Amino acid sequence: MKVLHRWLVAGGIVAGFLGGLAACQDTLRRDRVATCRRALPAVAQGAGIRFLGAGSGPAPGTVRVDYAEGTRQHRMVCRFDNAAKLTEVATDGNALTGAALHMLQRYYLDTPDAARADPGQP
Repeated sequence: MKVLHRWLVAGGIVAGFLGGLAACQDTLRRDRVATCRRALPAVAQGAGIRFLGAGSGPAPGTVRVDYAEGTRQHRMVCRFDNAAKLTEVATDGNALTGAALHMLQRYYLDTPDAARADPGQP
């Protein structure tokens, strides 16, 4: 009976750990989507951007933001390193240059303007 109790306790600890890990991963994904979405007004070419949705990107460490400009639909993919730092942004397969990515991060993403212009906010 003691062995069964130990197994149940160990199983509960493992389940709690895995649940916490999943919650952490979900928070990380939400933060990455928000960062990518906030970059959209600065990266997209035209006016009248409409946010359509977001989800996992095509590779590990990436997220995807779908949007429309006028009647055309587009896709932006953002890549992050393990520390959740934005390392690449590409719209419709065309990546920003290193200098453009640096300018985006340094002078736009962390500003109140980026938060206000976030097309995914209600």
